[in-house]
Parts: sequence; C-alpha cells; structure tokens
Amino acid sequence: MHGGALSLAKQFNELEYKPDLILGTSMLDFSTFLGLTRHKSVGIPTAMYFHENQLTYPWSPQDRDVKNKRDNHYAFINYSSALVADRVFFNSEYHIHTFLEALPGFLNQFPDRRDKLNIEIIREKSEVLHLGLDLSRFDPHQSTHDYSVPLIVWNHRWEYDKRPKPFFSALKKISEKGIDFKLAVLGERNEMIPKSFDEAKADLAKHIVHWGYAKSFEEYAKWLWKGDILPVTSKQDFFGGSVVEAMYCGCEPLLPNRLAYPGHLDKSAKKAFLYEEGEFQKCLEEVIKNWDATSYPSPQMLVEKYDWIKIIESYDDRFSTLAETI
Repeated sequence: MHGGALSLAKQFNELEYKPDLILGTSMLDFSTFLGLTRHKSVGIPTAMYFHENQLTYPWSPQDRDVKNKRDNHYAFINYSSALVADRVFFNSEYHIHTFLEALPGFLNQFPDRRDKLNIEIIREKSEVLHLGLDLSRFDPHQSTHDYSVPLIVWNHRWEYDKRPKPFFSALKKISEKGIDFKLAVLGERNEMIPKSFDEAKADLAKHIVHWGYAKSFEEYAKWLWKGDILPVTSKQDFFGGSVVEAMYCGCEPLLPNRLAYPGHLDKSAKKAFLYEEGEFQKCLEEVIKNWDATSYPSPQMLVEKYDWIKIIESYDDRFSTLAETI
C-alpha cells in the first residue's frame, strides 16, 4: 500500500496510449498515484473498487502494525483514495454499509479538521458492484460423490480471520459423539498458520481425505464438486469468493448470519443456510445427520449470478457511463 502507487505511476507514465478509465483497487494509494501521473492522467475518469478495506478489516493481534498504530494510516489511505476517485464501487451491500458507518468514528480520532462532510461526498458517489467470478470454468470438472457419509469442505485461507478454531472444535465434538463424516481441508500452508490446523490434523485424522493445497485448479474444482457441506466460521468476509465457488459446485453452506453472507441468499435460503451466534455446532450436527436430503434452494442457483458471463454487462454499463459523464 506504500510503494505500489509509485511503481504503478512510473509504468503508467511510460504508456504510449491514453486509457478511457483508470480503475484502482483498495490496495492502491490513489492520491499518490494521481499526483505522480497528473500530467498524463488529467481528464481521465477514475474509479476505486473496494474488494476489502483497512478500516473495518479485523487485524491480527500478532500484526506489528497494530502495536505501532500504522493500521490507522492504511485506513486513511483508503479514505483519501475514496475521496479522490470519481466513482467508488464496493463488492457487497455489507461492505459499503460497514465502511461508511465506520468513517465517523475513524475521523473522530483526529484532533481537528475532521471534515465529516467528506463522508457524504463519498456516500453519494458509491455503489455496489458485485464481484465477478469465473464460475463456469468449474463446469468441466464435475465429480461424483465417493463416500457413504457427507464430505465436509474447508476451502479458505489458513488464517486467523477465517476462525479455524471453532470450525475444528465443533467437528471434534461431533466426532466424539460417534457421528461419521469425511473432511477435505483445502488451502496453502504458510509460516503463520494458526496452531489449530496442526491440532485438527491429528484429532480428525480418521475423517481426513485431503489436507493442503490442491496441485491444480482441476483438482481443486473436483474436491468442491465432491463436497456436500461447507460450514463457515469466518469473522471477516466482505464478499466471500471461496464460499461462492463452493456453493456453485453444489456444497450446502452453513453460514453465520452476519458479514456478507446473508446478501447471497434469498428469503427461503436464509432460513435454510444461516445460523445464529452460539448455534454453529448444533446446526452443523443437524446438517450432517440430514446431509442426503435434497437441498432447497439450490446453492448453485443462488450464486450463478456472479459468473462473469452474467455480470459483465453491469461492469460495462457502469464504466461506460462513467467515461461518458466525467
């Protein structure tokens, strides 16, 4: 977030053409980028796409930036970037709401010149533009179910904000009751993974059919198609790309009634697929016991709207309108 704007500005200034639109992500210091490219970027419409933000992202207690108060600086980069862009897009209704609601408290930290009218300026030029995903590329890799018991899938990052501890703890308790299931834990091991992963690998060994990073997209896709249940315990998801991918492949989700997840579901699906705080283990146990019952509504039908084939026109419309009106 510090150096990216400098590197990208240099590349931009070396371009031999003038683009119709400059689209930056939430990892870009847009103010610095536009300042360094002002002779070439002047007059070009600009848009910011928030896939995540540093104002409401849950920080790890191990992160040194928190101790040194640098987390406020990253949030300020997001704030100033949104202010300078002509248009601001967020990947979900949950995301736009939480970001705008958090800004007043964030600005209250400063001694003066809080300029809270800037929040309304950002609000007026912000809208939701859901994330597009290449979901149709999963279609050629459909696989049949191989087990007589349900296959539970984890397909998220191996990090603290996905809350692996309650996920594995619930499975261990269910296993101790003599309830059988299979478990595929997909994802890449890194140096800072929570210790609950190593503990779970030992505690749930008799259930595990896959552990670790899939060597290819084909292998990853096949595991999702084989999966039956996708329990989610995350404390952070502004959209939930891995959840959407698994749902598209037919995994029945068990999602917390918070974050971006309710936005993926219609009224009947919310009743079927959401759980309230404190009810995760009980609900998961019920889903495992009834795993072979027909799932309604279809998880795939709920999320296929995010496939690029279906959502690209929304992007074209927004970007074309922006280029024509600025």
